[in-house]
Amino acid sequence: MRPVPLAFGGVARRVRWVRADFLVLLGYLVAALVVIGPLWMDLRGGYLVNSMQDQNMWEWFFAVTARKVAELENPLTTDLQNHPLGVNLMANTAMLGIGIPLAPVTWLFGPTVTFALALTGGLAGTAAAWFLVLHRGFGRSRPAAALGGAFCGFAPPIISHANAHPNFVVLFLLPVLVLRVIRLGTSTRPVRDGVHIGLLVTAQIFLGEEPLLLGAITFGVFAACYAMLRPREVGPMLRPLARGLGVAAGVSLVLCGFPLWWQFFGPQSYGTLWHGLAGNDLAAFTSFATESIAGDPAAAREYSLNRTEENAFFGWPLVILFGALTICLWRNVLARALALATLALAWLSFGIVLIAGGAVTAIPGPWLLLFHLPLLDSVLVSRFALGCVPLVGVLLALATDRALAVIATAPQGRRRLRVLWWGVLAAVLVPIAPTPLEAAPRPATPAFFADGAWQRFVTRGSVVVVPLPDSGDARALHWQVAANLGFPLAEGYFVGPDGSAERNGTYGARRTRTSQLLEEVGESGVAADVGDAERDQAAADLRFWGADVVVLPPHEHFGALRASVTALLGDPGGPVDGVWAWDVRTVTQFTQPERSAAVSSR
Repeated sequence: MRPVPLAFGGVARRVRWVRADFLVLLGYLVAALVVIGPLWMDLRGGYLVNSMQDQNMWEWFFAVTARKVAELENPLTTDLQNHPLGVNLMANTAMLGIGIPLAPVTWLFGPTVTFALALTGGLAGTAAAWFLVLHRGFGRSRPAAALGGAFCGFAPPIISHANAHPNFVVLFLLPVLVLRVIRLGTSTRPVRDGVHIGLLVTAQIFLGEEPLLLGAITFGVFAACYAMLRPREVGPMLRPLARGLGVAAGVSLVLCGFPLWWQFFGPQSYGTLWHGLAGNDLAAFTSFATESIAGDPAAAREYSLNRTEENAFFGWPLVILFGALTICLWRNVLARALALATLALAWLSFGIVLIAGGAVTAIPGPWLLLFHLPLLDSVLVSRFALGCVPLVGVLLALATDRALAVIATAPQGRRRLRVLWWGVLAAVLVPIAPTPLEAAPRPATPAFFADGAWQRFVTRGSVVVVPLPDSGDARALHWQVAANLGFPLAEGYFVGPDGSAERNGTYGARRTRTSQLLEEVGESGVAADVGDAERDQAAADLRFWGADVVVLPPHEHFGALRASVTALLGDPGGPVDGVWAWDVRTVTQFTQPERSAAVSSR
């Protein structure tokens, strides 16, 4: 990466690649392998415990994308879930920017390897990108840049998402975008640089749109803080920025126009995915994340949505250090802008009102004015705290650079001062250093799917797994992958429209009466009271799904579910390779016009 002048915050200098650079990058890779190591140790059967059902979903995305590439089909849609309506993959976090180039890996080794590679490469690659941008782009010293990169790549909120969300781990393009946009402000060739930015934005769209949106907001808040502090310096940058960013928007629109149209207006698209108004508790910022060395699982459960959304757990030592560094570096305009932007993003992440230690206060948050805006209305507000990660990481690099420079000019005791500085950093950062993610053997795939018995039942229709798969239990997606995606599934775990006139999004399919009934039986363990109305509805739903077979795998309420399905179908079914199966092809066979009418009625 060619070093560039930086109008605010330092002077870039040409830096040769030396052994120390490679050692830093190797260190990031080793750290990433340690964090994801439990999954790498059991790629055939390992499952990240805290991912809930998301690992099943992500592996399904990668498997389907690889199949689309192999068969030269449209990668933006599939009917392998939610049959026959299908799933809009562009409107889901399918990460085509990973799934398509790694399709050969998925073909050869399976989607679990692709999932592990995405997480490992995301952690190491994001840290490496920030190191290179800070060191070679912004001219920070190697130790300072290495520290900043490590924090940006392995901060507790990032590790939390590494349990289940590779789109919030594969962030290595964002620091490059930051560098390019800053360079654009002093560019003599804004059109050329705008093209480069447009290509980077395009690539990031296919890696993760929400991280791009949050990254853009974070940079915008920082830029606003800096402009407020140095308006004369920023003024001359506005013209090349406007020209270059306009070109970047045009390039991105040309390259992504059709996929984005498909996402927002294509089949099975939706408008808003509502997540509520609650944000981070103030106490979360001083607590330790589950996957940190000083992890506090009790506090993590208390102050976060789940183990994959610990977005604000920086720990009280870092909060204290952040305050101390802000005071010490207050006269430095870059440090001041970083600190103000960090506080602004933290405040934004609180939601519509500040909650401290579970107690609701009367202090409003800016989210009250923003949550209804397009795009923002689908953002999980607590994730704005993720914007604090790069801001704090750059502040740590800036402070370390300044401290080492001051120590180098000290008349005596330099060694002790260095030990003191690094000791303080170790005392603050070691408690929040990541631990290996927890993995455990996943339940075995029923032989019905693993050994191919399903082929005796499936002709051209779908498989109905009882209870039907959703965000609470998506194991059927893994079984479908184990069967080489040989059949479509009724319903599933994805994001799609809820069927309302407002086109709101929802997790999973719109429940039919039959799937709702079976879900209630699966939760209560009480067999359903089935009459003629329920049997008629079940037959109609099976026809809508185009079902060939209904499959009941091992379940804690197996007896109640078996009795309910038997009553609904008027058929006792029978055991087949570890499951109970009902062949329903005689029920669901009907003409193509009838099928089309059933689908259009939904």
